Amino acid sequence: MIGGGRFLAVVNPAAGGGRCRKLVPAALDRLRAGGVKVDVVETDAPGQGAQLARDGYARGYRKFMAVGGDGTSYEIVNGLFPRRDGGEPLTLAFLPLGTGNSFLREFTDRGVDHAIEALVAGRSQPCDVIRLRHADGVLHYINLLAIGFAADVATLRARRFSAWGELGYQASIFISLARFRRRPFPVRVDGDAEFDRRPCLFLTFSNSKFTGGTMMIAPNAEVNDGLIEYVRWGPIGRLGLIRNLSTLYDGTHIEHPLAERRSAMRIDFRLNDPVDVMVDGEVLTLQCQTLDVLPSVLNVVV
Repeated sequence: MIGGGRFLAVVNPAAGGGRCRKLVPAALDRLRAGGVKVDVVETDAPGQGAQLARDGYARGYRKFMAVGGDGTSYEIVNGLFPRRDGGEPLTLAFLPLGTGNSFLREFTDRGVDHAIEALVAGRSQPCDVIRLRHADGVLHYINLLAIGFAADVATLRARRFSAWGELGYQASIFISLARFRRRPFPVRVDGDAEFDRRPCLFLTFSNSKFTGGTMMIAPNAEVNDGLIEYVRWGPIGRLGLIRNLSTLYDGTHIEHPLAERRSAMRIDFRLNDPVDVMVDGEVLTLQCQTLDVLPSVLNVVV
């Protein structure tokens, strides 16, 4: 068995349109100069990060580092969970060298510098992991699940504007505004008597506050409170959304008359068909069934 106190860095060199490949050597040198012991593996295909994390765990690693964007940390989390041994919490650190790093935004806007300082100082805190059961299996996440407009934006960005960075989010928002769909996504929160079938613009189920890099979609979310932060925005019109678009960035959208938020332990879905969803920056098509929380099963280095 190897690993011990060493980090296994899972590097996505293609993250950030290849930016990660150029920046990672210097960042790793800074970590090693600060006394952080780190071994490196690289992904060369989408989804491979999960298998690399799984293999690393089997070899004795209990500390992992996501080097890339939100998608890299998502893959690592899904390589490590569900756990079979029920042991002590695992550790996940970040080197944010990709396009979007929404989870880390919860703690800082200083990106790589903050991440390196946290690693060298050994700072960490507990973090919940949210579990989604769907018709084809189970997945886990630490940031958010989005359905509706927010997922439409992420889907469009992933399929057409993935190399555009922040500009890609903006372009996707305005194209989605032109298409503009408001639909029901039946959900039941914490065993409510009825499923909520009202049409809505979007639903989000968050563990942390940000998405899309800088959108504060769930301003009341806390990463270690054992709860899912559920935000619903009802059937606002296109013009109303345009007028209120800036509020998605400062979190004041939840004050809109058509917005609602709740903290929940469990969410049940009653979807007739699979829908496009965005999970921690990844775009998937799933028939969601339930959400629940695995409290404080991960330590995050922040």
